[in-house]
Parts: sequence; structure tokens; C-alpha cells
Amino acid sequence: MAENSLFAVLMRSRWWISFAICAAVVAASLAIFPKNISPFAALGAFPFFVVGCIAFYRQMSAPSPAQMEEIQQVIAAQSWADFSAQLQTAWQAEGYDVQRLNLPGADLLLTRNGQTSVVSARRWKAATHGVEPLRELQAAQAKQQADLAIYVALQPLGDNASSWAAQNQVVVLNGQSMATLIAKSRKKR
Repeated sequence: MAENSLFAVLMRSRWWISFAICAAVVAASLAIFPKNISPFAALGAFPFFVVGCIAFYRQMSAPSPAQMEEIQQVIAAQSWADFSAQLQTAWQAEGYDVQRLNLPGADLLLTRNGQTSVVSARRWKAATHGVEPLRELQAAQAKQQADLAIYVALQPLGDNASSWAAQNQVVVLNGQSMATLIAKSRKKR
């Protein structure tokens, strides 16, 4: 689905908007078309109904902003041992095999469906993130022959580090993404 298609936009919007469009299409079909044709015209609203159901499910199962903030505060207060164990549990709940690494720049190795990812998470609480830890992660990715490199950071990366990560295809897992990952793993327990 294209990123800016009508249904993609509705999927990202509040669920009730799709249901409102569905109701408007049904009402217009019943008002405009003759009685023998209007039920068939009203079926044009069905895709909006389906998108509304999917958006409703996703939004109702997603953690609230208050829960996300609480999880981020807990993450920020944790020790490395607690945080790494929580990350490991969260990724295992997503179906990854998780192996701890003691490499410069890489802390975890994730494997799922034949793809591997190296994760650098030890500097998750750092106030600023430069390019050097990202370079170490990329070197660990090459050493492990991993498909993906993931850098975990509670605070946003600086401009130089952010652009370097984008240029070198390093995935940055920010506080919001970490909170979502951890919240999902808690629901699966």
C-alpha cells in the first residue's frame, strides 16, 4: 500500500474517521440511488469499514501515551543488567533468538527467519550520541556478517550522528520505539 494512499492515511488516523466515511457513503448511496440499486452502491463503503476495524484494533491494543511515558521513565532509571534483560525478553517475545555479545559496539545478536541483527544498547541513557558508537556498531555488524545494525538510544541522536546513521542504514530505536516493544512483550506474557 502506498504511504499516502487514502487507506494508508486512514489506517494512521483515528479509527472513527473510517467509520464516519463508511456511514457517509452508505447514507449517500441510499439517498442518491434507486431503492433496487442502493444496497449494491452501499457496498462501496465496505473497504472503509474494514480499514476502520483494523485501525480500531491497532489503536485499542496500543499502549496509551501515559503508559508509554511511564515505560520510558522506568527504562531511564534501570541498570544495564535490568535493561538488557528486559530488551532480551521483549525481542524473544517477538520471535527472535537473542544472544549476548561482548564486542566493542555490539551487545546483542538477534536472529529470526535467517536474518541477523547486531544491537548496540549499552549507551541507551546517554545524553548525547555521537558518530563513534555508530561506527563501532557498523564494524561489529561487518564482523558478525549481520544483515542489520540497530542502535538503541533513549535521547535523540545529534544531527551528525542522525545523518550518519541514515546514510549507513543503521536503524535507531528511540525511546518511543523501545517503549512500544516493551509494552507489546508485557501484553504477550
